[in-house]
Amino acid sequence: MQVKRLAAALVASAPLFAVAQTNVTLYGVVDAAIESADAGGPDGRHTNVQSGDQSGSRFGFRGSEDLGNGLKAIFNLEAGVAVDTGVQDSAGLFQRRAVVGLEGEFGTVTLGREYSPIATVAGATDEFGQGFYGSNLSAFGSGKVTRRLANSINYKSASFGGFDLLAAYSAGEKTTGPSGDLKGIGAEYKLGGLYLGAAYHTFKRVSTGNDKEYGIGAAYTFADVGGLEIKANYLSADPDGANNKFKQYNLGAGYPFGQGKFYANVQQNKLENGAKGNAWALAYSYSLSKRTNLYASYASLNNNGLATFGLNSGSNNITPAATALGGDPSAFTLGIRHTF
Repeated sequence: MQVKRLAAALVASAPLFAVAQTNVTLYGVVDAAIESADAGGPDGRHTNVQSGDQSGSRFGFRGSEDLGNGLKAIFNLEAGVAVDTGVQDSAGLFQRRAVVGLEGEFGTVTLGREYSPIATVAGATDEFGQGFYGSNLSAFGSGKVTRRLANSINYKSASFGGFDLLAAYSAGEKTTGPSGDLKGIGAEYKLGGLYLGAAYHTFKRVSTGNDKEYGIGAAYTFADVGGLEIKANYLSADPDGANNKFKQYNLGAGYPFGQGKFYANVQQNKLENGAKGNAWALAYSYSLSKRTNLYASYASLNNNGLATFGLNSGSNNITPAATALGGDPSAFTLGIRHTF
């Protein structure tokens, strides 16, 4: 009889024990497209099946544990995958995001591989959602703005009056030469359909001084005009030295119509040495359900005789060869995306 009573007590208390366990969610995006692209060089146009032309294909695990008194432990591990070949899409397994931290009334603190403050602002103010060709992803990469931070400590404040504060420190962990450390700060303001953001990085990449990176952006949704969106941003990288500052400007609009949505973006890229590239892009997405959509997009970039700027989608880029100055890349895509 005592054994039965003990078993009954354990069964009754099981939900209480479950509350203290970490809640884990598996999620992801599977995105593939038929792509016709021209890098602006002598090879001409080619047609491929590509992964991630609207959103980078990925899978991830995120979870939280309620520690009591308004405090939570949180984590997120996110990996990229190339749907066209089925292989991992870069050198690191969880290279997209890998963090663990605490969340409470003070805000959120995480350790690991995280998006930079400028990346947060740029993502919120890119009409293409840093997906379709012609997005502001082309402002990130080698010698440009830093998007993800390895070995980082990150803080995001709780919202007060619509304001959030961002701070990050990424340790280069070098034992010789310049430290490679990056320090970043940022601020966001949200009120109704309005978003404003700004962020700044300093990067100890050279021995004589710091590289500097900047990002500002704005977005507004006109609820009384059918949900029309307008988004704009300015992104810049100023490496130490002369005549090498990079600037990018974006202005985009989105308009939902029935089960579909139209997107447009114009972009200008400039280097201090006189190189300039102007791009324009259009996209359309049609929802078959809450999780599945079809899409089509077209983007074109015109470089002057000093430039080799390229176009970036969620997982791909089309860039003229370094020797093909003035090459004009373009891309047309037809794809399907499913989220889970």
